[in-house]
Amino acid sequence: MNDNLKKWLPWIAVAAVAVIVIVIIAVSGGDDDTASATTTTEAMSGDTTTTAPAEETTTTEATGGDPTPGELGAVVIPAGEEIQIRSLEAITGDVAFLGVPNQRGTELAIADYGPIQGFNVNMGTGLDDLCSSEGGQGAAQTIVADEQVIGTIGTSCSGAATGASPLISQSGGVLISPSNTSPDLTSDLAGTAAKDYHPGYYRTAHNDLYQGQAVAKFVMDELGLTKAAAVHDGDPYTQGLVQAFADAFTAAGGEAEVFAVNKGDTDMTGVLTEVAAVGPEVMFFPIFMPEGGFIIQQAADVAGMEDVVMIGADGLLVDNFMEIPETAGMYFSGPNLSFGANQSSTGATAASFLDAYETEYGEAPSAPFWAHAYDATVLLLSAIDEVAVVQSDGSLFVDRAALRAALTATSGFPGITGTLGCDEFGDCGSQRISVVHHLDPTDIQAGKDNIVFEFSAA
Repeated sequence: MNDNLKKWLPWIAVAAVAVIVIVIIAVSGGDDDTASATTTTEAMSGDTTTTAPAEETTTTEATGGDPTPGELGAVVIPAGEEIQIRSLEAITGDVAFLGVPNQRGTELAIADYGPIQGFNVNMGTGLDDLCSSEGGQGAAQTIVADEQVIGTIGTSCSGAATGASPLISQSGGVLISPSNTSPDLTSDLAGTAAKDYHPGYYRTAHNDLYQGQAVAKFVMDELGLTKAAAVHDGDPYTQGLVQAFADAFTAAGGEAEVFAVNKGDTDMTGVLTEVAAVGPEVMFFPIFMPEGGFIIQQAADVAGMEDVVMIGADGLLVDNFMEIPETAGMYFSGPNLSFGANQSSTGATAASFLDAYETEYGEAPSAPFWAHAYDATVLLLSAIDEVAVVQSDGSLFVDRAALRAALTATSGFPGITGTLGCDEFGDCGSQRISVVHHLDPTDIQAGKDNIVFEFSAA
């Protein structure tokens, strides 16, 4: 070893020790930070800390990481794949006139809304609710078996919703109906959940407690009649609306008696004879085809029914009923279709929608809830857009509880049908009812347009 190296050796040793000390301090400081973070996380996860449902999803912005699912789980759509929603309507059989326009309204809304944060939306193959509880249940089983389905537009019929809603609710999904109107699916409008309400159910259609009030008011105040008969077919929709009408009519000082037919009945003379025996001035029969057709065709042959004013509802406000010659002079209650300049958040109006509908499908809608279907779909897509988070790997994260919370919080939402806002039980519709007077079965559109009475819950 030369003399120079001997001279500097002590200083080299000191420097080495200093470096070692610095490294130890740095490592120790990092461990302290980690321990502190761990302690904080453990403290926050204690039993005394609770999180509101709308805050259960941890966002990328808040934590610097990808979100974590809330209490109902989440759907993750891989980059390059499509957001899956479904349409569940009555698209075959005697009630297809109602479900087909609804499904088409959903198709047009998806096209108008466009991608959500770069992800296309796919409705899949339209499912059939068969306008029955069994049909709704069977289709819902198919929907919930696919964990990628985020939400469903449907059902057409309230009866189908009684089978579909429990399953979709239990799966954490959402079901938004354009045309279910039975009060049993939401609430009594006084803060009490109805018997068939399930969380995750919403509708843009009106609640028939309002339609019952509207028809009762029209009969009493506009027609000046005080004695009524009302006929249902046991379906949740028809039975609920008949009861809503009877309750409102009697509360206003009128007399109302309720009668029933069975789905599948063709000979209506028996029940019509019973109706005639009580001497009504008006008969309200909010049922479907083909039973409604048999009633109106056979009524004129029953003694005592000749001068009874006939009123149907939205289930009969359809082409294949209104074209029957005996419907001349009938009244129909249903959703108010006088949409004027109302504009969806997509920019669509009733006029532009109908133009697009006829261009795409070669005909006008055959039933009155087409705009409600469009609004229901845009409402769902907007809520998905609101809560969806693009993750670090490019996938899209949609928390199910957050989606429900966003829908329930809907207020001031612009739709073709009017301004939408949801209550805690899923009633989101504008609650506008009209009565039309159908004079000429050879001019169905004129009958649909001939509004003679309007009612609004606002």
